[in-house]
Amino acid sequence: MIRLFVAFTLLLQAVAIAETPEEQGRSIAQEVQRREDGFGDFTVHMQMILRNRHGEESRREIQIRTIETPTDGDKSLSIFNDPADIKGTALLTFSHKTAADDQWLFLPALKRVKRIAAADKSGSFMGSEFAYEDIASQEVEKYTYNYIGDEPYEGNDCFKVERYPTDRYSGYKRQQVLIDKAEYRVRKVDYYDRKDTLLKRLTFHGYRKYLDRYWRPGEMLMVNHQNGKSSRLVWSDYQFRVGLNGSDFTPEGLKRVR
Repeated sequence: MIRLFVAFTLLLQAVAIAETPEEQGRSIAQEVQRREDGFGDFTVHMQMILRNRHGEESRREIQIRTIETPTDGDKSLSIFNDPADIKGTALLTFSHKTAADDQWLFLPALKRVKRIAAADKSGSFMGSEFAYEDIASQEVEKYTYNYIGDEPYEGNDCFKVERYPTDRYSGYKRQQVLIDKAEYRVRKVDYYDRKDTLLKRLTFHGYRKYLDRYWRPGEMLMVNHQNGKSSRLVWSDYQFRVGLNGSDFTPEGLKRVR
């Protein structure tokens, strides 16, 4: 009788904790974010390599500064250092968990700061295959989720999660994300346009661990399957907890960034 009671109790507990695909997808996304929390701030150098459908390339050098905001999304500042014709261009992003992100672009040729309208965030970021909405931090609250199943990818056992943007101005209907089970690192994202056709694929390569906790890719490759173009991001010289503060991230300060 006691064994039967214990077995029945365990069965009830298993039923109670069973998650729906929607709940499981969100739980996976929350674990990805939990492992990212607490970095404080960092700076990193990024080389952006743009490749057109004919194989011709152009390169841009960018310095990125990011600070964590405990009660909301991250704040980031991207400063273009090369080539000369766009040197000094800067993008400031305030990511939000539930509200629309705030973004401002400083164009030195015009000597003015332009606010990126919510309806324009699906547009190309500085001629790349990354949209403005791709540049903002991917907060859990920006999506609803559906766990599809498991899928191997480049030797990694991965969760496959579908996420749906809650922002009505998003350029995407849905995204399919592969997240490795070992460290909860994003490995691949497929972006589907509003017509539900595959638009782009983003892959992550060369992960390294910093501060014995935070994994960062050495490269990210975004390939546009509709126009044949690609944008490769090569990351180097990560520096964590360098002492950035909120005053380093203001629209008024964009004209003075170096």
